[in-house]
Amino acid sequence: MGCRGGKGAMYRRFKPHLLMVLGQFGYTFLYFITEASFKHGMNPFVYVTYRHFVGGVVMFPFAYFLEKKIRPKLTLALFLEIFVLSLLGVSLTLNMYFSSLRYTSPTFVASMVNTISSLTFMIAVLLRLEGLDGSIRGIAKIGGTLVSLTGVMVMTLYKGPVLRNLGGALIHFQGSTTIHENWIKGSILTVSSCITWALWYIMQAITLKKYPAQLSLTTWMSFVGGAQSAVFTACVVHKPKAWTVGFNIDLWSIIYGGVVVSGLIVFIQLWCTEEKGPVFVTMFNPLATILVAVLAYFVLGEKLHTGRRCYCHHWTLLAAVGQRRRSCGQDKVSRPLLLVS
Repeated sequence: MGCRGGKGAMYRRFKPHLLMVLGQFGYTFLYFITEASFKHGMNPFVYVTYRHFVGGVVMFPFAYFLEKKIRPKLTLALFLEIFVLSLLGVSLTLNMYFSSLRYTSPTFVASMVNTISSLTFMIAVLLRLEGLDGSIRGIAKIGGTLVSLTGVMVMTLYKGPVLRNLGGALIHFQGSTTIHENWIKGSILTVSSCITWALWYIMQAITLKKYPAQLSLTTWMSFVGGAQSAVFTACVVHKPKAWTVGFNIDLWSIIYGGVVVSGLIVFIQLWCTEEKGPVFVTMFNPLATILVAVLAYFVLGEKLHTGRRCYCHHWTLLAAVGQRRRSCGQDKVSRPLLLVS
């Protein structure tokens, strides 16, 4: 009994960690299936729209029946808050995010996503939602943020000679090969999406205190965000053919993104945010960076510079350590970030 109780306690303790690791594996596959879809000709704005409608439809029955007794009444003020939350987390952020993937690469985008944790912390400090002092714990927060940002910047910007792939690409994506051309535009879109993503994590934690029904909130964000994206897409995409999806990689990327990412992983993130706080959720991003870099090099034959090969894992680990140091500093001070009113 004691052994079982000990294992159960350990599982409960590390359950959020395990779920977030699984979520990073899910995000890793998302990078590649969406890149394949975009190379095939899928419009990223149409993709975001369809993906979230699919996610909303899949999550709706679970939200309706499983949270029927605990779901708070939806007031106008709360709906407006969900509307803004959907704008930050779905329509605005993801349209910029996936557009940047058309102009850069999965490795670059995955690397920049590591800045979200530091951005979340800095924005919280500016909004006075997180306090700093001269104590060792306060210094740990600042030091962790600086170490994390340094690791991400070096990993992203430092380049040495191109490393030759000995085995060649195992998988070749058919379609356009001219989408990775505008790195300036892609970088601006990536950074902008990271900022709005950080704002989404902050607002998400606040909204969960008023609407503590994760399945229902996930469903609302999918439907509202999908509707917002549909209006935007209708304004910028004027070819009816762009809305047509065949039985190919485009359909599978929409289904995967809707069911696994917009549905399951977003629900996991909401649950972990309520349990541990938004910084805990974002500190797992470096894992996806390592997975994407390794798979992009060995499976897709993507160019990898020797400088990045030597330093990628080191600086990704440094970014993770920095985020963990900041998280430990917060855990010792109080409850997780933004879960205290």
